[in-house]
Amino acid sequence: MTNPELSVSGGNIGQLDVDTVLCWVPEGSARLSGHAAAVDRATDGALAVMIRDGLITGRSGETTVLHGGKLRAKRVVVAGAGKAEAFDAHAERRNAGNAARTLRGLNAGRVAWSTQSYATGTVDPAVAAAARAEGVLMGLYRFDKHHTREADRPRGAVTSVTFVEASARAATAATRGVAQGVAMAEATNFARDLANEPANLMTPTIMATHAQEMAAREGLECTIIERAEAERLGMGSYLSVANGSHQPPKFIVLRYRGRGAQSAPIALIGKGITFDTGGTSIKPAAGMERMKGDMSGAASVLGAMMAIARLKPSASVIGVAPCTENMPGGGATKPGDVVYAMDGQSIEVINTDAEGRLVLADGVAYAKQQGATPLIDVATLTGAINVALGKVRYGVHTNNDALMADLERASALSGEKLWRMPMDKEYEDQIKSDVADVKNTGGAPAGSITGAKLIEKFAGDTPWAHLDIAGVMDVERDRGEWVKGMSGQPVRTLVHLVLNRSK
Repeated sequence: MTNPELSVSGGNIGQLDVDTVLCWVPEGSARLSGHAAAVDRATDGALAVMIRDGLITGRSGETTVLHGGKLRAKRVVVAGAGKAEAFDAHAERRNAGNAARTLRGLNAGRVAWSTQSYATGTVDPAVAAAARAEGVLMGLYRFDKHHTREADRPRGAVTSVTFVEASARAATAATRGVAQGVAMAEATNFARDLANEPANLMTPTIMATHAQEMAAREGLECTIIERAEAERLGMGSYLSVANGSHQPPKFIVLRYRGRGAQSAPIALIGKGITFDTGGTSIKPAAGMERMKGDMSGAASVLGAMMAIARLKPSASVIGVAPCTENMPGGGATKPGDVVYAMDGQSIEVINTDAEGRLVLADGVAYAKQQGATPLIDVATLTGAINVALGKVRYGVHTNNDALMADLERASALSGEKLWRMPMDKEYEDQIKSDVADVKNTGGAPAGSITGAKLIEKFAGDTPWAHLDIAGVMDVERDRGEWVKGMSGQPVRTLVHLVLNRSK
């Protein structure tokens, strides 16, 4: 997949040397202005006539194709912007994703994209531009590298997009926004690529190689903790998950040193189970192929670190991704086994399919040992969160109200929806063990909460949040910036959190 080149221009949209002009009409619009009026004049009033006759309504998702008329472009695409009063950055992002796929289907080539979508002007030009760029690049994403027949790949292309602003001042602000949006979208798509790969082509070793290559390209420090070093560090909880696999585990550590390098780093910790059979407590066969995405937490951390390296916040960040397969085998952990995490706490393994919290126990303990605060872990942890929240929001479990507020602010910017889950002390009773400090599952009731409660044991008093993204790991159909397949959530929320803490 080749991304189109994105740029910003001010001035006359009709004079740009492009193949396609895209302009927007709000729902209920009775009078054309700005770029839409210029397009109407170039097409001898065709746009106004079609609006008058009800052939163009401006409803969101509607597209109409006209000949370019007197424009240098050969084609005009008129897109419905929806209701002006409903406009915000999320509508901009969603509309951009849908429009970008429509343009690709038209083989639009070089596109001049009017940014005069709505009459309200309530969104900062830089924020709108960032959302627009995210929508285009995320909406055009596709994972088709393993299709060997050209007929199986989407036809058409968008080779470049020039966002045309009304003034030079707006263009300056939009240029900043587009740069941020490109960084966010490319990082999200990087995470999608990692998670969409089949598990035989995204082993822990291959994932570590991708992390090293990305780090070298983006200027991050990268360390891979191999099995022998993990054993020396006492990571028995993490390594217990790897015992049944022939693939060596890889504990990935990425470091970004911001301008405020003397302060404690923020830790992003991602579950990296590159394939999850459930281990000895093996899963049913139906749908198990989706478990190639059980490393989506680690993928999102790697993606977030990529964007952080490009956007250069002042805060320092450490990215931790404990990677392994969870397989049955002669050496696999058995239900009832007791393992020890690197901070010395013992865990009775009741169910080997509750393995994510075992790798995160050592991931969180490692980040805490490095002096990081806050600690934010991301994992496709439980089916229970899907039952609770479906595919709309991911769950947040935290021991710190201020950190929750930071996550809510970041979510409001990214459009990746979250919901705070309860963490009452009484839930700890479900994970008390008769033979160890704690057991790794408390049964079906409140399953997402009790899983988080185990991870919390390793965060201690350090501000910590656990993001259970199992419900939003993948997307079932194309809509707005979302594309069928692995979603890449919550890369942009993590990045916004770091950016906000750097202000």
